[in-house]
Amino acid sequence: MNSRNQESPVHVLLVEDDQNTTRYVSEGLLPENIVVHTASDGHEGLRLAQQCRWDVILLDRMLPGMDGLSILTRLRGDGMATPIIFLTTMDSVPSRVGGLRQGADDYMVKPFAVRELAARIQVLLRRTRLTHHALLIRIADIELDLLARSVTRNGRKVLLQPQEMNLLEFFMRNPRTVLSRQTLLKYVWNMDFPVRTNIVETHLSRLREKLGRNAAPVIHTVKGRGYIMTPPEDAL
Repeated sequence: MNSRNQESPVHVLLVEDDQNTTRYVSEGLLPENIVVHTASDGHEGLRLAQQCRWDVILLDRMLPGMDGLSILTRLRGDGMATPIIFLTTMDSVPSRVGGLRQGADDYMVKPFAVRELAARIQVLLRRTRLTHHALLIRIADIELDLLARSVTRNGRKVLLQPQEMNLLEFFMRNPRTVLSRQTLLKYVWNMDFPVRTNIVETHLSRLREKLGRNAAPVIHTVKGRGYIMTPPEDAL
């Protein structure tokens, strides 16, 4: 059995008003374990792009209601990082450059081979996963997603304030290291000068409470020196 078919399918949104192209792409990508969901006009495409989470979005440039470039501009303006490939008959250099500068990840001119499209989708997915992996920090059962700015512990979401998250990130980047109060003020709060404040102690108390005081890894106080995050196997 092909191991690829045992993997979770890739879900792609295709915004295309030409039925022949829609059928060609949908049927051609299915054997590659890529499931295509479709929209036939720009407004519907934008709505689906915003409402659902897609692995890749395929955009025609010329669409009824709202053109593909406007959709791309709107999505990137909203902060969406989903890979986007343009599928278009507009093959001039200015058209390609314009689309790429607005945030498209790739550009395919019609007519195209669906196997090449599948290959380009897989390349973008590998690149995205590698980038996302680099933006994940894990220590034991704590996972910090720097892209989504979210924290989970043992699969449970932990709601942190922005500065609490910055504090946790600094500890997770420096495990098994005693961090002085002055170091935390300098690198987490950008206070590189003597200051009388209990801001470190206040944020640490809230962070410990939210993470669970009795779970490992925990942030310990090292008397007279500062604080240290210790993974379970190093628990004091």
